[in-house]
Amino acid sequence: MKSSQVVRFITCTVGLILVAAGCTDTETETIFVDRPLFDDPPAAASGFLGYGTADAQVEKFTVCGNCHIGKQSEWELTGHSEAWDNLQNSGHAQSFCEGCHAVSENGNAAEGDAGWVATADTRYYDVQCESCHGPGAGHVSNPGAAQPLASIAVSLDGTNGCGECHQGSHHGFVDEWLQSRHGPIESNAGVRDRGGSCASCHEARGALLALGETADFVEKDGTENFAVVCSVCHDPHNVTNEHQLRFPVNVADVDRNLCMKCHQKRAVPEVDNSRGPHSPQGPLLLGEDVGWIPPNFDTNIVRGTHGSAQNEELCVTCHLFAREITDPVSGEFVFSSKGHLFKPIPCLDAQGVPVGTDCDVSERSFASCTGAGCHGDETVARGLYSLATLRIAGLVADLDAQLALVPLTEFDTEDGILTVAEGATFNAGLGEITSSAIHNPFLTEALLLGSMVAVEDAYGIAPRILPSEMAARWSEIGR
Repeated sequence: MKSSQVVRFITCTVGLILVAAGCTDTETETIFVDRPLFDDPPAAASGFLGYGTADAQVEKFTVCGNCHIGKQSEWELTGHSEAWDNLQNSGHAQSFCEGCHAVSENGNAAEGDAGWVATADTRYYDVQCESCHGPGAGHVSNPGAAQPLASIAVSLDGTNGCGECHQGSHHGFVDEWLQSRHGPIESNAGVRDRGGSCASCHEARGALLALGETADFVEKDGTENFAVVCSVCHDPHNVTNEHQLRFPVNVADVDRNLCMKCHQKRAVPEVDNSRGPHSPQGPLLLGEDVGWIPPNFDTNIVRGTHGSAQNEELCVTCHLFAREITDPVSGEFVFSSKGHLFKPIPCLDAQGVPVGTDCDVSERSFASCTGAGCHGDETVARGLYSLATLRIAGLVADLDAQLALVPLTEFDTEDGILTVAEGATFNAGLGEITSSAIHNPFLTEALLLGSMVAVEDAYGIAPRILPSEMAARWSEIGR
C-alpha cells in the first residue's frame, strides 16, 4: 500500500544585522512522493500487519501508527515496545515464551496460530497494538466497517485480554488477582445494577468512568458485571506513571493517590447516616480527615503512622510486596509473586507461595514489613501487629460497653445533629476494622480513648478502663 506526500519548501533569508533575521514561506513546488505504508503480510498471519516494513521495524513504527500517531508515540515508551528484546536479553528465553513477546493470537480474539506464531516473521516482534486490538487488515481496508476493539476481560482460561499472557509462574499477575478482593468474587455481584458510588469502585465500567477513561472496549455496552480488572488501574497506553498506572501511588493525597481514589469512602461520620466507616484506609493511613474528633482532642500528640514521609510508596509498600519463591530443598524457581493478592501479610503454602489470609497470624508472612527497612525482622513486626490488635480490640469493647448505657434518643439520625454518642460509635467502628491496627494504630487508639472521655463528660458514664491505665495509654501515644 502506498500514499502521496506533499512537500513544502521553506526559504529563509538572514539579514546582515542579527536582529533582522527572518523566514518567508514560499511554496515553490508540490511534489508527490510514493512511500510504502506496509508490505503485504504473509497469508498465514491471519490479517495481522505488525511493523509493515523492514524500515518500520527498525524504527518501531507500527502500521497502526500511520494514522494513530498519538497512540504510537505513547506505545513507544511502554515496556510492550521492548518485549522481544527483553525476552532475548533475559538469559532464559524459550521458544514457548515468544507468542507473548510478539504479535500473535495471544491477548486478542484471534483463534489459531497467527502473526509471529504462524510465520516467524520479524515484523511481528514486540507486543504491538494488534496484540490487544486484534488483526488490523480489515480495519485498514475499510476503517468505517471494522473497529478492532480491545477486551478488558481477565481470566486464566480466556482467549482474549491481558490474562492470556500475564499469568503463570513467571508472570503470575492474574493467578493472584483472581484470589484477591479485586477479582470476580461473589460480593461484587449486582454492583453494576446499584450504580452510583458503589459501581465507581466495585465495577470495572463504573470505575473506569470515575477515573476519567472514556475509550471504547469490547464489553463497554454489556450488562454483565465486571470486577476491578487490570485496565482499571493500568492504562494500556499511558506511561506518565510508573507501571502505566492511571494515577500515582506515591503521593500523600487521597484525591490523587490511585489506591485512595476508592479507599477513602466514609472516613468521617455523616450527620444523617448511622452507618459506620466503609473504606477509610487512605485517610487513616495519612492521619487526615478521618474519624470523629472528640472535643478538646489534639491530633498533634499522635505519632508513628505507616503513612509518614519515610514510607514513600504508601499503600504499595505493603500491599504489593513482590517476591521470588524458590523450592526450599532444591533451590529451584517456583513462582514469581507480583503482590496482586493485595494482602500485605498473607498465608503461605508449603513452598512459600502467598495464598490468602485464612490461617493463624503466627503462620502469616510479615516479610513486607521488613522489605522496606521499617522493622528489624518478621518476629518484631508480628508481635507489634498482635499487640496493637489486642489493645484496640480491648478499647473497642470498653467503648461499646459505655455506649450501651447511653439513652437511645442520642442515636437519632434524623435530627440533623451529630451527637457525642454517634461520633463515638463511628470511632468504635473504625477500631473494629482489622486493618486499623496496621494503617494507624496510634491514631485509632487515641480516637477510642478520646471517645471514652467524651462519652463520660457528656453522659456521666465512666469507661471500664481504669483512669490510671487510660493516663498511661495517653502517655504512650504522645511519646
